[in-house]
Amino acid sequence: MYDFLVVGAGPAGSRFARRAAEAGHDVLVLERGEVGEPLACSGHVSTDVWEFTPPDAREELLQNEVYGARFHVGGPGSDDHPFYKDEVVSNVIDRVGLDRTLADAARDAGADLRENHSVSTVDEHGDRVDVTASTPDGTEEFSAKMVVGCDGPVSRVRRELGLPEPGEKLQGVLGFAEEADPGDFVDVHLTAPRFFAWRIPRGDAGVEYGLAAPPGSDPSARELFERFTAEYDVETSDFCAGMIPIGPPRSVTAHRGFLLGDAAAQTKPFTGGGILYGMTAADHAVRTVDPDDPATLADYEDAWRSDLKSEIRLGHLVRRAYSLPEPVQTTGLRALSGEIAVHMDRPTSFFSPEHLKTLLSRT
Repeated sequence: MYDFLVVGAGPAGSRFARRAAEAGHDVLVLERGEVGEPLACSGHVSTDVWEFTPPDAREELLQNEVYGARFHVGGPGSDDHPFYKDEVVSNVIDRVGLDRTLADAARDAGADLRENHSVSTVDEHGDRVDVTASTPDGTEEFSAKMVVGCDGPVSRVRRELGLPEPGEKLQGVLGFAEEADPGDFVDVHLTAPRFFAWRIPRGDAGVEYGLAAPPGSDPSARELFERFTAEYDVETSDFCAGMIPIGPPRSVTAHRGFLLGDAAAQTKPFTGGGILYGMTAADHAVRTVDPDDPATLADYEDAWRSDLKSEIRLGHLVRRAYSLPEPVQTTGLRALSGEIAVHMDRPTSFFSPEHLKTLLSRT
């Protein structure tokens, strides 16, 4: 019997598997397809990502360095409002490569990671969890003391454990253009309903275009994306789509199971990104959860929520600005644009002494 059976080998799942294996636990990871595929997530991340990767990962995965963002109330060609630093704010990375690097790190730590294992059932018992997975050769059954659902926004583990859904799911779409662009700024367009569209320069790897919108919106997210890229006069390939969970449910733990990452909606409400939040929660889980003691799952709930709740709460407030009337958005962007001292993963940094000093220096 395994100590932990992890479902999903994205960043949160692989991070948890690696750290749990390093702590001496017997860990099995089941990935429904091949690690990193299909791509359904942007590769724009904060520089903190390298704290969670092996030492040589940055050299292999880095595609571009970003110093700021230009915000637009309208589409391409509209007035822009730049927010920037005189140092690197964020990185653009090989997103598929990140998943594979983290999965390899989990394997190197001793985790048993198996691809092409699609979990179909999860049954909790008093002393264990039984999991059934479909494979190209049939089905396999596994038992573990704990199951860890890291299987994304539409989580099978969440459903099987009877845990509540995230507060909201958005439809995200993205595609890639081939032209090289080593630009220092990403472009953010507040033109998608209740969210935004983006353009991210990826150096020699090309340019990423994307947006997110509520499912069922009219026009649809795909139609909005096609209009957006047409306004930029580009054709994209490798079109990807996926759900973005916003708002953690009231509980992400059951009797002998818990959720991590997108399955737990451990994401930034104002961007939809969840790589850093998910891996941060994974580290909390390794420190707090004892597979022999289900009562420790409450410690995990307390730990990750205490760490991330303020960031998530403020992230919801930031997102509300996306739906303000255009004149109000324009006035606010004009007032706040310029040099900043804000961390892209931590909205609370807006109130940091460093950032307030930066704002005061403009007056």
